[in-house]
Amino acid sequence: MSTKAPNPVDKYVGSRVRMRRIMLGMSQEKLGEALGLTFQQIQKYEKGTNRVGASRIQQIAEVLQVPVSFLFEGGPSSKGGSEAFTDGASPTYVSDFLATSEGLALTRAFTRIADSKLRRSIVDLVEQIAAQEATEKG
Repeated sequence: MSTKAPNPVDKYVGSRVRMRRIMLGMSQEKLGEALGLTFQQIQKYEKGTNRVGASRIQQIAEVLQVPVSFLFEGGPSSKGGSEAFTDGASPTYVSDFLATSEGLALTRAFTRIADSKLRRSIVDLVEQIAAQEATEKG
């Protein structure tokens, strides 16, 4: 049996579903219950191994309280091949980062800091750590 790689759009939409679900603090099981599916099916959607039909995408968007367009924002475009991205799209590493629990936790905590100077200091600190790590590796 051949294992076909997931379509980039299916994978991207799945990552956006996962990101939003985690942002809401919702488990795969709870999302599955709201949609009448098992958590295993939600896992397959989130990994892009199973395609999501149009009506299911609409249901998912409603449960996750986002417009359908949210699930496609910044994703692969058919222009110029499957890896081309729409104008103004954020780089994929941003959505990949936000799809992790660490990325979401860091983003949530960071956005709760009201002091803009403190936020800037944190960004500077992280940049210095990353630069030092790069120097040590190189």
